[in-house]
Amino acid sequence: MRRVPATVITGFLGAGKTSLVRHLLARADGRRLGVVVNEFGEIGIDRELLLGCGDADCASDDIVELANGCLCCTVAEDFLPALTRLLERDNPPEHILIETSGLALPKPLVQAFAWPEVRVRTTVDGVLSVIDAAAVAAGLFAADPEAVARQRGADPALIHDNPLEELFKDQLACADLVVLNKVDLVGPARVAMLCREIEAELRAGIKLVTACEGKVPPVVALGLGAAAEDDLASRSSAHELEAEHDHDDFESFVVTRAPVEDVDFFFGKLRTVLGSRDVLRVKGFLDVPGRERRQVVQAVGDRLQRHFDRPWHAGEKRQTRLVVIGHKGLDRAAITAALSG
Repeated sequence: MRRVPATVITGFLGAGKTSLVRHLLARADGRRLGVVVNEFGEIGIDRELLLGCGDADCASDDIVELANGCLCCTVAEDFLPALTRLLERDNPPEHILIETSGLALPKPLVQAFAWPEVRVRTTVDGVLSVIDAAAVAAGLFAADPEAVARQRGADPALIHDNPLEELFKDQLACADLVVLNKVDLVGPARVAMLCREIEAELRAGIKLVTACEGKVPPVVALGLGAAAEDDLASRSSAHELEAEHDHDDFESFVVTRAPVEDVDFFFGKLRTVLGSRDVLRVKGFLDVPGRERRQVVQAVGDRLQRHFDRPWHAGEKRQTRLVVIGHKGLDRAAITAALSG
């Protein structure tokens, strides 16, 4: 029996994982691709983004969403049944893309492929780690101890044992291919420096490629043949000595509001919310009166992207809904008031 290859796509919040998946779907060239997309939050946004891309290859039954549960924590309960549903279809996929949430550790997910009932049917073709070049250039995940010391001196309140840094390092340590995305937002000299710094952290033989908007050719991203489930020992993790892994450091909630009449005013409010050091990410859809299509919002740090994707369906409730993701202790009332005003 041919084992179906699966590609695990990991990376921090806003790195461009969904853009990469959309790109691979749009350039499948007749290959049947299945997708498992994992959200951290009360409602799923990424599956809707994939289905709204306008590509014929984005069929609804090819995309399985697992919302409000990190795959690395719910392998048996959620991931394995979802994988089984794809494999047992009358016309199963030839390759499966697994988009983890930005808070997921990749190694526990890869370990699931070593389970006897899974490894006879699938294999991990490769783990792709997507990195936001602009975020790393801004020093959000500094691996240089001297740089950390300088930051500590400049800001005594800065917390250096940030769990985000551990996640970032774990995702790099498990990667078979690293995608330095959004390089168009960083100058060429800084990109070259980032490549050198990241390559120094990678396992021997692991390649790094640069991209804009997640546009990595399928011939590069797929077909790595890594069989990662057989190579777990070389993929170190900062969390392996912990009894269990949870996400108590993070939280998310949904803001649902009336149609956005004044778009410019709304985005001004959104930028204010993004200025809070506790808010990591905001994403969702806007109902803009007079527009037939819904507006997609993707915001991370001080960068905000928006575009209109698909028309509102007949009978579909037009609704503005946004997922806010951040550190534990978010002032939900203040954020909701700001985004609803």
